[in-house]
Amino acid sequence: MRWTPLIFFAILFSACTNPVNQQLPSVTILKQENIVDSPPFASCHASTIVDIPGNRLLAAWFAGPHESHKEVLIYTAIHENGTWSQSQAVADGIINDTLRYPTWNPVLFRTQSGKLALFYKVGPNPREWWGEYKISNDEGKTWSAAVKLPEGILGPIKNKPIQLKDGSILHPSSTESLDEKIWHIHLEKSDNNFQNWSRININNDSFGVIQPSILTYPNGDLQLLSRSRQNYIIQTWSKDNGATWGPLSKTSLPNPNAGSDAVTLHNGWQLLVYNPLPAGKDWWNGRNRLNVAVSKDGNGWQDILKLENHPEGEYSYPAVIQDRDNIVHITYTLDRKNIRYVSLQVQ
Repeated sequence: MRWTPLIFFAILFSACTNPVNQQLPSVTILKQENIVDSPPFASCHASTIVDIPGNRLLAAWFAGPHESHKEVLIYTAIHENGTWSQSQAVADGIINDTLRYPTWNPVLFRTQSGKLALFYKVGPNPREWWGEYKISNDEGKTWSAAVKLPEGILGPIKNKPIQLKDGSILHPSSTESLDEKIWHIHLEKSDNNFQNWSRININNDSFGVIQPSILTYPNGDLQLLSRSRQNYIIQTWSKDNGATWGPLSKTSLPNPNAGSDAVTLHNGWQLLVYNPLPAGKDWWNGRNRLNVAVSKDGNGWQDILKLENHPEGEYSYPAVIQDRDNIVHITYTLDRKNIRYVSLQVQ
């Protein structure tokens, strides 16, 4: 091949602008363990995690006889001095003495002013559930009575909100139609006290998408990454702090119709935890592998760690945050029998 100046410049430009060709951050596993010793429940799923003062972590998940059973509760545990506390049930779906529903998909969030909330869903199924939340004034030791969200507001559906510079909060949400044919993502916006809710609609076109996560960029752009029925993680972008969103499009990332989560790291990298396989015949197919990937621009992604890699089983529904000391914390479902916790140094 003859190396003309034009070809050389094109290759050099590509190497400098393609994030995959940038030096990737190093990753070190600091801890990997199950949160619950001798689980008091048969099945658990859909964890969430938040850092709280005193170098502590708070995790939550739903658990009970099986998903959708009316006795499914929301559990929490606190990580302090290197160990997890005994799990405790903190929310249920009891309506009255004769009516009870399962609980679903807790999401923990602590505002910049220190207000700690536990969002979750109550209802017979994801097509008919509604949103509730509780507030803790002692960093997760005790919780207020449940508050039902306004009609038409579900709260964050699986993944954590983000707080904007003006103090308002964007909650990533989604809906599923009663006939289960239509999946739509949207955003919900509240003030710092989880009041004055509004809904931000997104044109979903022909995509079937739910459970978005939100990433932020230095130029002010926002990106949503969503679970889909199209075998790929689906994205959309906003250039006005989430007020409006562009068209949905496929990323290069496989998605087996399973939840993922992402976080913007303090050093500017975007980090995603996801199942890197296509969908299979059954809903659990493709959930036997779980990876961590990074990107600088949200378009070019590269795996940096295999968290789980098994012939079968379910390792799914990750939640990921980064704490004040730059440690990345991940929780996820361990074959529906436990919640696994992993901490990483990514630098």
